[in-house]
Amino acid sequence: MNYTSGWHVIYVKSRWEKKVYESLKEICLDTFFPQIKTLKQWSDRKKVILKPLLPSYLFVNLNSPTEFHKALSVNGVCSYIRFGKEYARVTENEIEKMKLLVSDQNITGIEVNTELPKIGEVRKITNGPLNGLECEILKINSTNKIIVRIDSLRQNFIATLPISYMNQLENV
Repeated sequence: MNYTSGWHVIYVKSRWEKKVYESLKEICLDTFFPQIKTLKQWSDRKKVILKPLLPSYLFVNLNSPTEFHKALSVNGVCSYIRFGKEYARVTENEIEKMKLLVSDQNITGIEVNTELPKIGEVRKITNGPLNGLECEILKINSTNKIIVRIDSLRQNFIATLPISYMNQLENV
């Protein structure tokens, strides 16, 4: 096991987030469960409800291997999220920003999008030194970077860019 202290991401059974959150709190683990207010509409009424920002994910701050295993023993916890052999970690700063995001009453309509661009898709670069250029997606890897081709001067430049550097191309 490759344990390191800090904030870890745990995967829980579907719709068990609140139960698992309460159970983790009962055993004195520092836990964060980001929830957002949404307006739910039925045929006869509307109601503001709290729903998970990231369904089936909870964040737990671990300080020892004992706490690591203690969190896994809670009913409803499936596993820790991993990317390859490494456990998914979240920094204290990212947790604080998420807390600010879900607690701010002025922010509404929060949406989570995990969709990666598709190979062959044409996008516009919006950040960095290639800002404003159109590119074609050639390859996507697991480190949130993509390889793009930029047609310019009848030459192809191939560059690896972070996904955050580009937007979908608006229909012209």
